[in-house]
Amino acid sequence: MAEDNRIQEKIKEFFKTARGKLIGFFLVLAIVILILVQVWGYLVKSGLYNDFVKTLPDGRLFSLQAVFSAIPDILKHLPMTLGLTIWGSIFGLILALLFAIVKINRVPVLYQIQAFFVSFLRGTPILVQLMLTYYGIPLLLRYLNMKFNTGWNINNISPIVFAVVAFALNEAAYTSETIRAAIQAVDAGEIEAAKSLGMTNAQIYRRVIIPNAAVIATPTLINTLISLTKGTSLAFSAGIIEMFAQAKIIGGRDYRYFERYISVAIIYWIVSIVIENIGRYIEKSMEIKPPENISGQEGGLR
Repeated sequence: MAEDNRIQEKIKEFFKTARGKLIGFFLVLAIVILILVQVWGYLVKSGLYNDFVKTLPDGRLFSLQAVFSAIPDILKHLPMTLGLTIWGSIFGLILALLFAIVKINRVPVLYQIQAFFVSFLRGTPILVQLMLTYYGIPLLLRYLNMKFNTGWNINNISPIVFAVVAFALNEAAYTSETIRAAIQAVDAGEIEAAKSLGMTNAQIYRRVIIPNAAVIATPTLINTLISLTKGTSLAFSAGIIEMFAQAKIIGGRDYRYFERYISVAIIYWIVSIVIENIGRYIEKSMEIKPPENISGQEGGLR
């Protein structure tokens, strides 16, 4: 019994920390999303949603029925949009952290390479980057096959891989400055205390700097996540059927493009509101003050 109490106390203490609050919130969010998916599925399968759509006006010039009738079909591709967002964010944050560390420590050679990539990615449109990735990676793999006989099967690589790479690189270019500023804003006293305890540089980064920097950078990172979510609509250029592509396909069936684009706009709007409110909850729960010196990323995808 005493052991169980200790475990419960440790769990409670963990969820009081910034990291624990984040994990706990997203666990609850996942449960809420599953519940909403079940409710939505019931409304569609039972015909209640279709009955609602039939009550809406269906004009020749503009049709509300066309707007809301397309939403179920478009929502089927929401997992693809969220998947591109999540994986692009994860790999983008990892690259951004590496870029930030290289810039802070001015690592020879790597610093110049990082500066070139960040400048290039910030100075070119995301659609151009997506096309360069879509056509460039296969060329690189063909070269490796010819030069080193690696045996890459280019035809088996999904376009999703190219899209995630492009979004991750773009995310890293903008977010690296945010993370760099957040790392340099960490209290020097905490770093000195960690050094006095005999921690290595790797341990200091993992246990002190990164957790504190994550808290500082959270408000700005939430904005980049919203921008990336909206930016995934460009993935249709690489042949990926996500929400925007599906809206375009549905619009082509009856030439109600305007109504279908309103449909997908409503969904993106709702998703952005959800992410924004998640960000506000995180800021409030972790008592994050508005960042004054974190200005590396304000607009997300360019």
